[in-house]
Amino acid sequence: MSAEKILESLMFNSRWLLVPFYLGLIVGMVLLLAKFATELLHLVGTLPEASTGELIVGILALIDLSLVASLLLIIIFSSYENFVSKMDTGDNEDRPEWMGHVDFSDLKLKVIGSIVAISAIELLKSFIKVGELSNEQLAWKVGIHLTFVVSGVLFALMDRLGEKH
Repeated sequence: MSAEKILESLMFNSRWLLVPFYLGLIVGMVLLLAKFATELLHLVGTLPEASTGELIVGILALIDLSLVASLLLIIIFSSYENFVSKMDTGDNEDRPEWMGHVDFSDLKLKVIGSIVAISAIELLKSFIKVGELSNEQLAWKVGIHLTFVVSGVLFALMDRLGEKH
């Protein structure tokens, strides 16, 4: 076997080095589930004396965790299928419709879209607790959110321009 073939085989098979990263992200999902359960139990425990605003902020925190977990799942599935190997799920009726159809460009847009959504939820939580924040803190949060929004629009624009060439 030539040196070139050995090198190409090594490079091609190096994609499997990504698998521990994806397994780590699965552990991250388990940690998010534990945090979600903790937050939910805390929310249920404080329900009798919680104000409506506190309840909404607690529910928004649960939504945040759900969005991050969903994003992790999309990243795990899509990245594995794009960079390592196709998943053989057979004819499983529960296979998500988007699996196998999310390329790297779509994945970038889903990630930035999720980040914008998470940032918006964090900003909404801040607006609900507006009395607890200084104007400077609130301005920073709005500025950071707008940065994510602009970044998302620019990502989408770059992808759209890239498709035309």
